[in-house]
Amino acid sequence: MERVVYVNGKLVPAGQACVNVYDHGLLYGDGVFEGIRIYNRQAFRLEAHLRRLFESARAIRLTMPWTTDDVARAVNDTIAANGDLVDGYIRLLVTRGVGSLGISPASCREPQLIVIVDTIALYAEELYEHGLRLITSSVMRNHPNALSPRIKSLNYLNNIMAKLEAVDAGVPEALMLNHVGLVSEATGDNVFLVRRGEVQTPPVAAGILEGVTRDEVLDICRSMGTPCREVDLTRYDVYTADECFLTGTAAEVIAVVEVDSRAIGGGTPGPITQAIRAEFRRRTKGV
Repeated sequence: MERVVYVNGKLVPAGQACVNVYDHGLLYGDGVFEGIRIYNRQAFRLEAHLRRLFESARAIRLTMPWTTDDVARAVNDTIAANGDLVDGYIRLLVTRGVGSLGISPASCREPQLIVIVDTIALYAEELYEHGLRLITSSVMRNHPNALSPRIKSLNYLNNIMAKLEAVDAGVPEALMLNHVGLVSEATGDNVFLVRRGEVQTPPVAAGILEGVTRDEVLDICRSMGTPCREVDLTRYDVYTADECFLTGTAAEVIAVVEVDSRAIGGGTPGPITQAIRAEFRRRTKGV
């Protein structure tokens, strides 16, 4: 069944969905986006995703001509139009819109709103059972004074270049450091460690995206009575951690068992990671 896509107020077959080649989202990566999970035909934590979308737009001075209710309606209408999809993934995009070939956004007439609903599989299923191997990328996370990593913009080259290093190294993911050498995040996921029974994750100031799944996992830790805190982390902390895992909308919760050829803990997914993953699955899928 061909997917149905929402483009500027219209639901159209995916094969007929078009973007003007003069759109500044295409020409300059000028726009913002969200990735949102669908569980049982419902967008997971839609309100939180829309809040981040609108905050990202405000940060890049992209004026949204819609309310959050308007965008939520577009998302839900697109889910309904792809009714065979029980669990899936939403890519919600707002571009600056069609303008001239010059870089100035003043030429852009109005933003474009696009909603794509489909499936996604970021990692193979066996990796969820056995865990990921990572490298540390030589690509530094964007300096916060250049472009705040808290903005989920359409320009993902920083992350993509780090991802390419991971692929070249034969591993599925890479750890990224910030401008002072502290652990920031993976190329598309937030990073968590377990050290002496405490769950730790880098703070916003380390140059991370404030992940919606990250926030859910922090809530899971609190509900389980597992100590958790945001703290600056170094590679030493990663190498000597008892457990490590990644979180993200596409990735959900997945263990890391090796970083830079160093086994994490016992080299298998740890008990706290597995408990958090099980609770996340219970909350989202009821299993």
